[in-house]
Amino acid sequence: MRIFDKFFLLALPLAAVSCTSTEPLNSECDILSVSLPGDALSRTPDIENNRVTLIVKNNVSLGKLAPEFTLTPGASIDPPSGTFLDFTRPQLYTTVSEDGQWHKEYTVTAQHLVSIQLKYSFEDVNLIKTSAGGIYDEFYSTFTPEGSSQTVTTIWASGNSGFALTNGKNGPDTYPTYQYSEGKEGKCACLITRSTGVWGAMVNKPLAAGSLFLGKFDSSLAVAHPMQATKFGVQFMNIPSSFSGWYHYTPGDVYTEFDETSKTKLKEVPGRKDRCNIYAVFYESTPEMEYLDGTNVLAADNPNILAVAQLDESLRGTTSEWTYFDVPFVFREGKEVDSKKLDDGRYSLAIVMTSSEEGDFFSGAVGSRLLVDELFIKCQ
Repeated sequence: MRIFDKFFLLALPLAAVSCTSTEPLNSECDILSVSLPGDALSRTPDIENNRVTLIVKNNVSLGKLAPEFTLTPGASIDPPSGTFLDFTRPQLYTTVSEDGQWHKEYTVTAQHLVSIQLKYSFEDVNLIKTSAGGIYDEFYSTFTPEGSSQTVTTIWASGNSGFALTNGKNGPDTYPTYQYSEGKEGKCACLITRSTGVWGAMVNKPLAAGSLFLGKFDSSLAVAHPMQATKFGVQFMNIPSSFSGWYHYTPGDVYTEFDETSKTKLKEVPGRKDRCNIYAVFYESTPEMEYLDGTNVLAADNPNILAVAQLDESLRGTTSEWTYFDVPFVFREGKEVDSKKLDDGRYSLAIVMTSSEEGDFFSGAVGSRLLVDELFIKCQ
């Protein structure tokens, strides 16, 4: 027998073993996407953490919907995908991983095209537990639109879930955004610029400005693409005319800017003081730009933006007490509201607040504190 033939025969059992070995079963059990039959959805469903929100058109009955779910490979869901359920109330779904070792519960809510609440007092929070054992605040508010029996919940997003990567088992008041007891009226939102410590410096993210916004935060992008991690905007069914509220701002003692050559990745800028920022943006939501993000939320060349209401530069520094602001929405040249798009839910509103206006670029003063309360959007 030739040497080649001997090696070929020896290789056969090995090849057989290789072909019959099994890959490890998938341990993930996430909902990746959701759809409804026909043309029922008004916009892409919002999937965040353990919540799914379906925005359906006003002529679609909430009493009998059958969502179809795309899951991570091998995962299952109960009730099964395509099951008709009564979505006049939230429904609970449970996903199970392919290996059967992990499960996750999702609350799935469906709602019609209704506008969001216009007044925010920051009196209510959910306590969110992190995988490391920590806890942070998530602001929310509920209301019933005039002429509707449907209760709508507005969830405020922040960068807390990203900060949790380095904050261990600490509690809410150690995060950049949390509920503070001494508001203008009752409680309020507190936004503080924090250091991210040694870990943050290692990944060139030495600061985390306190932030609060309407939209969602994608923590999976927090390290690699932080500007895209912030997804600004929620559906808005009115034409805004002004943005008002109360704020109290105290900048931190030492302003620093990002410096990749420094061990801490920060360099002190003598004489410079930190500033906050508060603004709202009214824009058209399209399949190509359903949300705004840190790269384009105030961009002068963003064709989707219709109007902006922003705290004047002269008002973004130190305040000695609670200060009232009332700023108009200024429509950009050539921009006007299309009534059909408004009725179809094609417009969105972003409200954004931060304790360091250059925080997106990891510049600011550790300890800068912005308190906000009693926000109000006035509409035409």
